[in-house]
Amino acid sequence: MTNSILVTGGAGFVGSFLVDKLISEGNQVKILDNLDPQVHQNGAPTHLNKKAEFIQGDITNYKQVSEAIKDCEIVFNLAAKVGVGQSMYQIKEYVNTNQMGTANLLDAMINKENNIKKMIVASSMSIYGEGSYKDPKTGEIFNNLSRSEDLLKNKEWELKNPKTKEQLIPIGTNEEKNLDYSSIYAINKKNQEEMTLNIGKTYGIPAIALRFFNIYGPRQSLNNPYTGVAAIFMSRIKNNNKPLIFEDGNQSRDFVSVHDVVQACNLSMKKNSGNYDYFNVGTGNQITIKEVAENLIKNMGKKFNPIINEKYRKGDIRHCFADISKIKSKLGYAPKISLNDGIKELIEWSENQSAMDSVDDAYKILKEKKLI
Repeated sequence: MTNSILVTGGAGFVGSFLVDKLISEGNQVKILDNLDPQVHQNGAPTHLNKKAEFIQGDITNYKQVSEAIKDCEIVFNLAAKVGVGQSMYQIKEYVNTNQMGTANLLDAMINKENNIKKMIVASSMSIYGEGSYKDPKTGEIFNNLSRSEDLLKNKEWELKNPKTKEQLIPIGTNEEKNLDYSSIYAINKKNQEEMTLNIGKTYGIPAIALRFFNIYGPRQSLNNPYTGVAAIFMSRIKNNNKPLIFEDGNQSRDFVSVHDVVQACNLSMKKNSGNYDYFNVGTGNQITIKEVAENLIKNMGKKFNPIINEKYRKGDIRHCFADISKIKSKLGYAPKISLNDGIKELIEWSENQSAMDSVDDAYKILKEKKLI
């Protein structure tokens, strides 16, 4: 069965791969994208699928959104400003794009004549704050911990049992963990998710929120210092600069290939078992930031080591990786791309891409804003 589908942010990293997948399965696809110059420095990307109807427009423009959803049955809302650190000083811009843009879309969906049958919104692991932890001695689970600035100033990076002071071990974070918003971006994502699910339930339009973990892969901007960490590291390395890592480098995340993210999106569209629910989209594997940097350096043939600056950014978390039991059981999701294979694909793609290293400039701004 084919559908008429709108993908907001469809010219971007995840959106463009999703568009390719949807078109390959015979769907009619529209793209609404404003081609934000921070992401698209050269205008429309060459990878933009020619079989899709492209609308250069902004999700914050009610008229453009209303026109875009006409005749569409499925909506993927991927349009967003992305950048945890940047969101802490471009507050108005982030709230306007991420939250008001979503409000525009939902308002048009229920107040303008259309045929929307399902909507999927891109949420984020950032809404969890710190991940889940376990006491290795007692087995007690902790789902609401955070690090104080006093501890961070003393370079006490790891989390401990508040009572016994024993160091805790990180475990997979599941969807029922308490949410803890340590950035404007995280608050945006939480609100996007809740608004979408609320309107979906109220009006009987099946809705799903996908909480993406750290996505990497081809087509991620190598010129945006606020994009994913793998792309940021790659931009540094391509310019013969050492990747810059905060704290001691042993903080960990869950790195998921863009191809597996597209798999989750496609399953969400096709299956009704996930309606009105939210899901982690990751691999379930924990890897340190330092390991990612070292993997990229080695596979790109460089001889240097990353810079471990032992400084911290306000709002940064120590560990968070996904428990993907729920999306496996309800949607049949199964990540297929290993980190090593995904990194190799990313490096091969990057060989013919320009990369502007703006990390030092971004660092300077964050320091001026007292976020470092």
